[in-house]
Amino acid sequence: MTSSFFGDSRSMGSATMHKGSIWHFSSTEVKHLALATGAFTLALALMFDGGVFSLSKDFPLYCLLSLISIAPAFVLHEFAHKFVARYYGCWAEFRADPGGLRFGLILAAFLGIVFMAPGAVMVAGNATRNQFGKIAVAGPISNMVLWALGYSAWLVLGGFVGFHVVFRYWLTGNAILCAFNMIPFGPLDGKKIKTWSEPIFYICLSVAIAMVYITFTTIL
Repeated sequence: MTSSFFGDSRSMGSATMHKGSIWHFSSTEVKHLALATGAFTLALALMFDGGVFSLSKDFPLYCLLSLISIAPAFVLHEFAHKFVARYYGCWAEFRADPGGLRFGLILAAFLGIVFMAPGAVMVAGNATRNQFGKIAVAGPISNMVLWALGYSAWLVLGGFVGFHVVFRYWLTGNAILCAFNMIPFGPLDGKKIKTWSEPIFYICLSVAIAMVYITFTTIL
């Protein structure tokens, strides 16, 4: 669903070192985040409703469900990369991928499935190899934390009808996003983490697989 190009030569161009607050978002970045989050939410809602040819009266509800239960997995994953990168003094901003968004929306609309690359946090700076490794692992760890919080809440509130649905999608979204990004291939976080530290890579991969297993055998 998403990837982050930390360590990729395309993201390592000349940039002013960060000296301000890690919470700063430029107007351009805010627009890109809004675009990617909106498109991602819409694509998920289309998938839940079976595509554009079978839209039902529940479509607005699916949009709301996607926004509050799954979109945070994507948004906070990218925020984690950004905040750690800025902590180390790097320039780091999210940029949407228009082509990836269009492809994902078309796929969701006509086939009812979601395979989308909404965008990535672009990073530039003089960080060390160890720091770039920590920037990369921050995304999957954010999904692990969100999953753990959701699982704890599900144990307490999962019996209530409305809560169960939200927790189910919350846990599924974080588990799948974490596991997908741990694949050690291409621009995904897993490749950067494995290059930085194989022990940490295998620990994170094991946790991600466990999250998927527990979610699909216990929650769904």
